[in-house]
Amino acid sequence: MRFRHGVLGMLALGALLVPPAQSSGRLVRVHGEVATADRVAVIVPGADVTVDTFDTGSHRPGGSARALLAEAADQSPGTRLAVVAWLGYESPPTWSLDVMTDSAADEGARALRRTVTDLRRRTAAPIALLCHSYGSVVCAKAAAGGLPVSDLALVASPGLEFRSATFTTARVWAGLGSNDWMRFVPKTRLGPLGFGRDPMDPGFGARLFEAGAGGHSDYFRPGSTSLRNLTRIALGLPDQVTPLAPQRAA
Repeated sequence: MRFRHGVLGMLALGALLVPPAQSSGRLVRVHGEVATADRVAVIVPGADVTVDTFDTGSHRPGGSARALLAEAADQSPGTRLAVVAWLGYESPPTWSLDVMTDSAADEGARALRRTVTDLRRRTAAPIALLCHSYGSVVCAKAAAGGLPVSDLALVASPGLEFRSATFTTARVWAGLGSNDWMRFVPKTRLGPLGFGRDPMDPGFGARLFEAGAGGHSDYFRPGSTSLRNLTRIALGLPDQVTPLAPQRAA
């Protein structure tokens, strides 16, 4: 079945949503029933994700969605959570000039806004965006254009062009694993290269949460601190999210 671009059609477990007139590098899969959900989470991946790798492990959108749902069932079995595993843009290769610019993120932000708008037509449930690495740039750009979301969680971000978390009315969260190589990437912008300020900077204004000792691909790893906290964000349990210890934030 083919779907009009940007429209979520069959909102059923494992539904494949591939809008026409686009490359095979995009795919959206919905886990759960959006229309009857209490909460909705959208997982937005970063670089090096393709349709072929979409489901390969908890560090890819499909595996991340399954890990999130399993953790949510343990934490809050009475909450109906729907998860959208989203690859609605051309994810740039890690070793490329594209990953150092925001051209792909601009296109992704437009597509993500369409997806969230379509979700909002189908549910009044709060929507959380869980955004990894380059995906955090996509999410921030989409949110700055105005999005009806409750939470925006940024993990392993390469930096954002916005000066503070005031670019959106959503709760903005930021996390970084202590063994993530992203901590060594300069958070700056020079002409078209780079993205700007680190959302882990306390002055940025995000709510800093504990992401544990994981590496760049470990944020949705089952049993991890980061997955537990991302699940609490998705479930709308901000008071249960573990804040980053002051010594880690310094």
